[in-house]
Amino acid sequence: MSLSKREFLQVLAAASVAGMGLSRHAEADAATAEEALYDLPPLGRGAGHVSFLHMTDCHAQLMPIHFREPSVNLGVGSMRGQVPHLVGEHLLKAAGVAPGTALAHAYTYLDFEAAARRWGEVGGFAHLATLVKRLKASRPGALLLDGGDTWQGSATSLWTNAQDMVDACKALGVDVMTGHWEFTYGMKRVKEIVDRDFKGRVDFVAQNVKTADFGDPVFEPYVMKEINGVPVAIVGQAFPYTPIANPRYMVADWEFGIRDDEMQKTVDEARGKGAQLVVVISHNGMDVDLKMASRVRGIDAIFGGHTHDGVPVAVPVRNPGGTTLVTNAGSNGKFLGVMDFEVRGGRLVQHRWRLLPVFSKALRPDPEMAALIAKIRAPYEAKLGETLAVTDGLLWRRGNFNGSWDQLVCDALMETQGAEIAFSPGFRWGTSLLPGQAITRELMMDQLAITYPYATVTPMSGETIKTILEDVADNLFNPDPYYQQGGDMVRVGGLEYTITPGERAGARISDMRLGGKPLEANKAYRVAGWAPVAEEAARAGNKPVWEHVEAWLRARPGGRVTPRQVNTPRIVGVQGNPGMA
Repeated sequence: MSLSKREFLQVLAAASVAGMGLSRHAEADAATAEEALYDLPPLGRGAGHVSFLHMTDCHAQLMPIHFREPSVNLGVGSMRGQVPHLVGEHLLKAAGVAPGTALAHAYTYLDFEAAARRWGEVGGFAHLATLVKRLKASRPGALLLDGGDTWQGSATSLWTNAQDMVDACKALGVDVMTGHWEFTYGMKRVKEIVDRDFKGRVDFVAQNVKTADFGDPVFEPYVMKEINGVPVAIVGQAFPYTPIANPRYMVADWEFGIRDDEMQKTVDEARGKGAQLVVVISHNGMDVDLKMASRVRGIDAIFGGHTHDGVPVAVPVRNPGGTTLVTNAGSNGKFLGVMDFEVRGGRLVQHRWRLLPVFSKALRPDPEMAALIAKIRAPYEAKLGETLAVTDGLLWRRGNFNGSWDQLVCDALMETQGAEIAFSPGFRWGTSLLPGQAITRELMMDQLAITYPYATVTPMSGETIKTILEDVADNLFNPDPYYQQGGDMVRVGGLEYTITPGERAGARISDMRLGGKPLEANKAYRVAGWAPVAEEAARAGNKPVWEHVEAWLRARPGGRVTPRQVNTPRIVGVQGNPGMA
């Protein structure tokens, strides 16, 4: 499907505003949309020129999708009003992008439904493959970096034990990657993939993952490559809080952590071996990357992930050794980051960063990747495509406090399990659906596909409920990024509360109410939830969450899901914060 003439010219205008230099294509027709939008010449060719392509957090989305960016991404303390904590018009202003354009749709939530219908779906590995091949052809020696959260997030990734994404990434030409949700397949499966499937093809690097007994490296900390005469080191930084945010038993023999000191030793070692350019492929989350960049010397750029921030600008961070550039390339296969460097006399002399949206209507699908995806999906096609209901409202997940998809999950869990309150994790992955779109099993599983999916019902006191909300709020809004774990606030059904993000730990949550009545500290309430990190939940006979949600969807009158009333807390002290619409 191609862009119309009018849409194509608007793409050109948007791209020109973003500095893509596309004016010479202004009289082109729709057939050359791909040529125009993605015609990005390198800084130069030959000796001294190094290029990296960066994807992250695709969450196993092989097919084109819709994905709504957040309208709430609050920054607190020193991060207030700073990238990545800008939404809507504030982000467009920082990036120099005109409202109403294709890039404005890619980078923000603004007019999402209308813009999504106008510009079409984003991502898809067949379309991404076309772009990767195009950019690698124009940049000899360019490396494709994968920031992780690649093997999890879809039904087929779950059902194939990640093999679909492993095969797709090899076909895409991933050169180096690190991980996070990958580890939820368990230590044995991860090592099997790294040591067997990736051997000689993909370098899996993580300087901060050690054995729990003797502290030995589990993976290579970095890899050295020579690109156009420049010795380059790519250091891996896996998600440091994996055993906390995800089940500990899945990585029982491994220890994680930020490990600044060891990162410094790793960078120094790479420099000592002659590296003239050192980059980090990170799954820290952008705020953590920004702090790390201020503390560790000798890193030229950090290609970040985990927090799903689509950042059109590279943020320069000063440190005792010079300056480190910090970037982030969004999520769900929606973007491909392109960083071009020029190195002269052993030193970085210039760079250029571009965050390219992957518009599926503007990129022809790569035939080889399309054939592979069709082969992967063939055994599951009927099951994936079965319609469970139709949504009358926009369904989306991303945002600090709640989303309509999360509300649907909470509503389903409360109704099917007879609970008064429901908690749903603050996951940032999950595709968006437009009003009138069928909720297929595939699209439902895009919100729920994890290896510890059990739904639970637990009696909790009002005091316990407050403690849980306070703990999650501190994880999200602690002014020290090293105490943040990167997810959003737990989503809540049934319960109303007030939150003051700028307050101290333990004092952010107040005025908790159920049915208009204050929650009683010592009273027990029936609370539904899912994705428990305790191993006992798997042995307790609990059903997977998707069984509850599917039953609820099938029970909707007329097969229609009415628009969800999103249960958002009252937020205090954030007036004027550019991280909130």
